[in-house]
Amino acid sequence: MASADSQSRFGQSVKGLLSDKVGSCSGDVIALTRQVLKGSRSQELLGQAARNMVLQEDAILHSEDSLRKMSIITTHLQYQQEAIQKNVEHSKNLQDQLSHLLK
Repeated sequence: MASADSQSRFGQSVKGLLSDKVGSCSGDVIALTRQVLKGSRSQELLGQAARNMVLQEDAILHSEDSLRKMSIITTHLQYQQEAIQKNVEHSKNLQDQLSHLLK
């Protein structure tokens, strides 16, 4: 009877240890799953950041091209303004000459 009682206690002890180990392993699997999901989310965020960076780079290149074109247009407008000012001065001289002729 003592041996049956001893075996019963040993069985209960083994079951308890096994139950603890299963619980511990389950906790480890849950922690591992969380880390994998967190890593997956991190990869997703990095991918999104890379896509956003490419879009920003394209926008910057487009802006740079637009600024270069606006600079060229500004230069042309300055040339036109200078030409108009010369024509206005020339027209004033012509008006002065015309007014002297009409007197």
